[in-house]
Amino acid sequence: MSTPELYGELRPRAFSIAYRMLGSVSEAEDVVQEAFLRMHQTLRRDERIASPRAYVATLVTRLAIDQLRSARVRRERYVGEWLPEPLVTDPTPAERVETADSLSLAFLVLLESLTPAQRAAFLLREVFEYPYGEVAEILGTDVDSARHLVSRARRHVRERRPRYPTSRHQREELAQRFFAAAERGDLRALEALLAQDVALHADGGGKVPALAQPVDGRERVVRTMSAGISALARLGVRLRVTEVNGQPGALALDPRDGLVGVIALDIAGGQIQAIHSVANPDKLRHLGPVGDARALLRSGRRPINNA
Repeated sequence: MSTPELYGELRPRAFSIAYRMLGSVSEAEDVVQEAFLRMHQTLRRDERIASPRAYVATLVTRLAIDQLRSARVRRERYVGEWLPEPLVTDPTPAERVETADSLSLAFLVLLESLTPAQRAAFLLREVFEYPYGEVAEILGTDVDSARHLVSRARRHVRERRPRYPTSRHQREELAQRFFAAAERGDLRALEALLAQDVALHADGGGKVPALAQPVDGRERVVRTMSAGISALARLGVRLRVTEVNGQPGALALDPRDGLVGVIALDIAGGQIQAIHSVANPDKLRHLGPVGDARALLRSGRRPINNA
């Protein structure tokens, strides 16, 4: 099989691993490119690769671990709360089973609390279903150590993210009601859709105004969300409901169809458990034309001249 054919076959899995490891589209793309470059160089030297699939998975995982270690230092200096770069997904029915939970922004944020090695081991075993022997080989460790990494990570995830099954249809129906109520400013309807301990997270990266820290609790989140969406509506921003990282969400589009934000809902047990809003323009560029949120806000503050 030629290198282009290998690239086409192996790239989707390689990107899936890298993105879940890093929570960044641009960093994941860089890791994937570097992995395939190294594989290409190895093949040009006429060195045999027994399993290109395993070879690329190993390279991507190890490169992502190194990248994650350096990225964490940068994230400590990040302005405001750091959230992953969102993906507007359109998965096939088969992919939906995989993406529903393991791709959500809430899940990726939770993975940030694991060590890079734990994160890699957990994803390889629990999400991508590699046997423990392959997990150990990819990480360059023994099977017992791989099992230990997965066990600790699994326990950590389960303690912080208990799962309450909600069907895809239920999630979509609840999201439609949520965004409709938000645009109407119907606080009572909004409250009924939120979990008591719901949390609102926002990432502006210091580039656009955003919450300095998460907002917790149903009443506070309702007030904050209602005020924010009402303000956006006055500026001509509209919400387009879509799927974000395998979960219901919406794109916030300015009057010129420029993207100024992405909202993702974390739904479980028939209620919204968390809301993640990403407005940092650097994290939106891979999704299409980005609007100028600062200019939009300035235009909304200009006094009306009645003379």
